[in-house]
Amino acid sequence: MSIPEPQNGQKRIIILGAGFAGLKLARRLAENKKFQLLIIDRNNYHQFQPLLYQVATAGLEPSSISFPIRKVFQDKKNVFIRIAAVTEIKADEQTVCTEAGNFRYDKLVIALGTNTNYYGNQQLEANSIGLKSIPEALYIRNKILKNYEKALVAADDQEREAALNLVIVGGGPTGVELAGAFAELKNNILPKEYPELNFSKMNIYLIEASDRLLSSMTRFSSRKTREYLERLGVKISLNTQVKNYDGSLILTSDGAIRSLCVVWAAGVKAQPVAGVPADSIGKNGRIIVNEFNEVTTLKNVYAIGDIALVKTEETPNGHPQLAPVAIQQARNLAKNIVRSFENRPLLPFKYIDKGSMATVGRNLAVVELPFIRFGGFTAWLTWMFIHLMSILGIKNRFFIFINWVSNYFTYNLSLRLIIKPFRD
Repeated sequence: MSIPEPQNGQKRIIILGAGFAGLKLARRLAENKKFQLLIIDRNNYHQFQPLLYQVATAGLEPSSISFPIRKVFQDKKNVFIRIAAVTEIKADEQTVCTEAGNFRYDKLVIALGTNTNYYGNQQLEANSIGLKSIPEALYIRNKILKNYEKALVAADDQEREAALNLVIVGGGPTGVELAGAFAELKNNILPKEYPELNFSKMNIYLIEASDRLLSSMTRFSSRKTREYLERLGVKISLNTQVKNYDGSLILTSDGAIRSLCVVWAAGVKAQPVAGVPADSIGKNGRIIVNEFNEVTTLKNVYAIGDIALVKTEETPNGHPQLAPVAIQQARNLAKNIVRSFENRPLLPFKYIDKGSMATVGRNLAVVELPFIRFGGFTAWLTWMFIHLMSILGIKNRFFIFINWVSNYFTYNLSLRLIIKPFRD
């Protein structure tokens, strides 16, 4: 079924991607009846990426951190949604080509986010696992649990060692949080469920190429995070390069590690978009935009969120690829789209950094605010409150809160299920 043409002078705004940036922009513009919105995404849900690691470690169900896009806009008659992949942008025709058809636009906003960056290493890409989506999180959960079952019937110690070991590459927030969560599983839950296995033989490795963890935060947070992880038993390797991984042996600049599961959290790259000129593509595939988030080489095309690269004297490498940046860009662009149709001056984007945070485990986290930085139990409570309030949907917040409270007192959620695809 085709989308009706805009009525009564409406302008059609197409938004590619329903992540933090795309969804926030759509919610702002949907209130204006002068616009017809078309949201195009591969999935029919918005996912809360900061908690993907808890799905991967069986702490939360996928539905707890997901929210159906159609439910967000079910009362908005000027919003249309298509679940499809974008194949090309034809800017000269002001048309977006997708698997679900071609759509003309008055203004186009690219908010497709990023993918895992394997830096051209095809073997690493084929054998390791990223953590950028719910399917990947579920795959990690299944992989780890199946590895424990393999360890029970392993023919020798080397095979058992490979099944038990977990390697996480990348010491940013994702790697740190994943390592801490798996360490708590190892220390408190898995020995009760697999009493036949000696979990003192299980090693959780966190490998980072730079000289410290959480390099985007201060050295205070890096030091505290390393202290917390080592207390939990995580083996940390800094200044270490990963060379290759064949599915059972990972080669690094420090040696080799046997493991059947390597999680790659060492970098991201922008989703490629056919039709964007090469001179508008910057580092790691990000689309270069001006201070109004306009793609200067394309008329009526904008980019926001992780895929956008705003170069200024203060940010020569662009803004950090974080949810607060995406949300603030979306708010600013919503105002500018309205102003552009009213022939009013546009407002340049200015990022307001409200702070950063990361959690390591129970009672362990680091928080950096503009006026203070702290760690430990208070930081952990702050992290939980901020993330809980950021979740879309009251019911989702309730379920997450109940899960967190239950896990705090019992250390024993019942989500460790190996759910295999019907056709594998």
